[in-house]
Amino acid sequence: MYKVLLFDLDGTLTDSSEGITKCVSRALAHFGMTDYSLEQLRVFIGPPLKDSFHKFHIPDDQIEEAIALFRERYLTVGKFENKPFPHVIETLKQLKNEGYKLYVATSKPEETAIEILKHFHMDHLFDQICGASFDHSRENKADVIQYLLDHNETGDQPLMIGDTIYDIKGASALGLPSIGVSWGFGESEEMKEAGALAIMHSMDDLYQFVTQE
Repeated sequence: MYKVLLFDLDGTLTDSSEGITKCVSRALAHFGMTDYSLEQLRVFIGPPLKDSFHKFHIPDDQIEEAIALFRERYLTVGKFENKPFPHVIETLKQLKNEGYKLYVATSKPEETAIEILKHFHMDHLFDQICGASFDHSRENKADVIQYLLDHNETGDQPLMIGDTIYDIKGASALGLPSIGVSWGFGESEEMKEAGALAIMHSMDDLYQFVTQE
């Protein structure tokens, strides 16, 4: 049915909650915000950091400082406080062996995404890993997907797979179909309302959906 699959990273392929929330907590503490639990900070997983810090009332002229504080810890320690979700690697290998084109489209900086996937020996499973750029030319999910499409001859229509409304809306903005996964950090109902074709509850569900005739 779909032979070209675009995967989000955080919350879809890997559980990055520990690393991201600890780094956010450190950044917020710098601004005197110490009352948030790590559970409350899970809302930072998925959206661009700039948007999330803005929602936590970091002033516009201090958001870049907050992002720098986050990255200072994340790029050395936090990115490896992470692990693939169950059956992700096995399913990706099976899809690749069956001729599917697999890509990553993440709002995480591209260099970091590549490093994480190499760490888990997953990078070779993808035709290309695309992410946000440090120069802000690619920040949101639609930007990343468009960049991926511009640099690859995908042939068949791609299917976006993600765990938040940002993945669904990013695909929709470019006229692409999408499905949501329930094991990540978003809300299934939000994704359905945003236009997700279906919600997957396991990697086996996902495999069955994309391989059905």
